[in-house]
Amino acid sequence: MSRWGGKVLFWAFLILIAGITLFPVLIALLGSFKSNAEITSGATFFPGQWHFDNYVEAWKQAKFSKFTWNSLFVASVTTVGTLIVASMSAYVVDRFSFRGKGLYVGLQAATMFITIGAVVLRPQFDLMMLLHLNKSLWGVIIILISQHAYIFFILYSFMNAIPKELDEAAFIDGCSMPRTYARIILPLLGPGLGVSALFTFRGAWNEYLLPFVFTLTQPDLQTLPVGLAMLRYGASAAVQTHYMMAGASLSILPLLVVYVLANKSFMQMTAGSIKG
Repeated sequence: MSRWGGKVLFWAFLILIAGITLFPVLIALLGSFKSNAEITSGATFFPGQWHFDNYVEAWKQAKFSKFTWNSLFVASVTTVGTLIVASMSAYVVDRFSFRGKGLYVGLQAATMFITIGAVVLRPQFDLMMLLHLNKSLWGVIIILISQHAYIFFILYSFMNAIPKELDEAAFIDGCSMPRTYARIILPLLGPGLGVSALFTFRGAWNEYLLPFVFTLTQPDLQTLPVGLAMLRYGASAAVQTHYMMAGASLSILPLLVVYVLANKSFMQMTAGSIKG
């Protein structure tokens, strides 16, 4: 096969994958401008009449301002907390030897590859009840931060690429371990922290089950995914798919902003992996 033929196949494959990935998003976006009857019939691809008021109704019914703030609070605090905990753990594991180090790394790997899903919801809720956090978003945040194994391994791989001689030079100059971590290690972990922040924010933003369980008796603390699910049925129990699609389209916007901000770090990570 010629060189140009290989390039054509390569780009055709990429376009096919992009089309398969973006097609559901396009359907949801176009559906957000349709009437409910038009979506149910499925007779048209483009809206026969563009209903821009779907977004207004979705914003009102889903209490978007309140639920968006709750989601931003959960996702932002979870992201910051996860980066702090995971980066500190990666630094200690990579730079120091201590008893139980292998066990700790093994437990981190186990929590990442072995998942038991909703089975742990009850003990997690019981634990938050003991801490009096079962009626607060802080309970959700603490649980989400504890699920940091994937981020730990991302930052651990970046930590391996930072020469240990930098730490030794800092110790010789009188820097303590916390100061070395904060002044030298964290700035060099920039690309890894950016990518980790992207993954963590996305996961926390899209989390549905935990906020749903913890806010059953606290409707004002519901996050956006929970509020969007409540959009499916109106006051008369009628299906409101058009409002749900409009709300879902709005909920994508913060994630797009985060992707744009973290794009540079993601590209640096990709380039570094190819170079390595």
